[in-house]
Amino acid sequence: MIDLIGDVHGYADELEELLTKLGYSKKDNYYSHPERKALFVGDYIDRGPKIRETLEIVKQMSDNGSAIALMGNHEYNALTFHFENPKGGHLREHSIKNILQHYNTLNQFRNTEEFPNGEEEWEAYLEWFKTLPLFYETEIFRAVHACWDYKSIDYLKKHLPNNRLTDDLIHQSVNKETELYDAIENTLKGKELCMPEGMYFFDEDNIKRKEMRYKWWEDLSKMTYDKVKMHSIAELPEGAIELSAIKDNDYYRKGDKSVFFGHYWLKLAETSKDKPTLFRDNICCLDYSVAKGGHLVAYSFDDELKLDEHKFTWVKKIV
Repeated sequence: MIDLIGDVHGYADELEELLTKLGYSKKDNYYSHPERKALFVGDYIDRGPKIRETLEIVKQMSDNGSAIALMGNHEYNALTFHFENPKGGHLREHSIKNILQHYNTLNQFRNTEEFPNGEEEWEAYLEWFKTLPLFYETEIFRAVHACWDYKSIDYLKKHLPNNRLTDDLIHQSVNKETELYDAIENTLKGKELCMPEGMYFFDEDNIKRKEMRYKWWEDLSKMTYDKVKMHSIAELPEGAIELSAIKDNDYYRKGDKSVFFGHYWLKLAETSKDKPTLFRDNICCLDYSVAKGGHLVAYSFDDELKLDEHKFTWVKKIV
């Protein structure tokens, strides 16, 4: 009896509307349900107008046992943006691209007359981010921010205490030559596929990309670029995927536990039913682009062995 909720990205009003719609009510300063618990799949910060309020809602629920909160790539990026590199600078480069992505969060936690301790408050949330597990698993289902890659999750289970990052592991995680780097990239940012030579596209933030996020539960050897893409990319070749582009083909099995995740910026308008839909009866994405004018989506899970599209609840971004 758990309600899994997609990427909130600072849209606290929509989150409160969704929680209310799901039957949660606020008492003793946090939302709770008499019978159910929420599970957030990460990405609470950046983009939206009420990041402080979003973090307060999620953390209060987590601290009081009415929710489980996972780490998203934006929380991980915030930590590496904040951590100093012993060689100079920071673990995540303070480039224009990275600053712009993180700007709304930093701006909303600056010290002001209304919030004179904003920076201290932000420092406390950074400490909280380090307590967030990178994935969650029961005997019946799994939850992760972006991708349940078997090899990556197995590595993290062996090397992360309680599935969480320590300061030392955060410092180690930015080394691109390590298994830890690959495991975190796959888990929090998703697996990517090299596009054919000379092809590229611009993502939601207008950044040029030569690698595309793909459906990591599909057998790439039997798919085309167009069928395996996660986003609308024009003029992809119709033929089979080039073998040289496939880094690995360890796809998520059809008979395995149901897995829930966010991260992928789906849009209701791109589905044939104009409502949240399943990719498969054990594959559920919950990110429907609330930060881009879309919807905040939840799935109410009750230990069913096959997922049911009738169990989605959603609210539209408030204009």
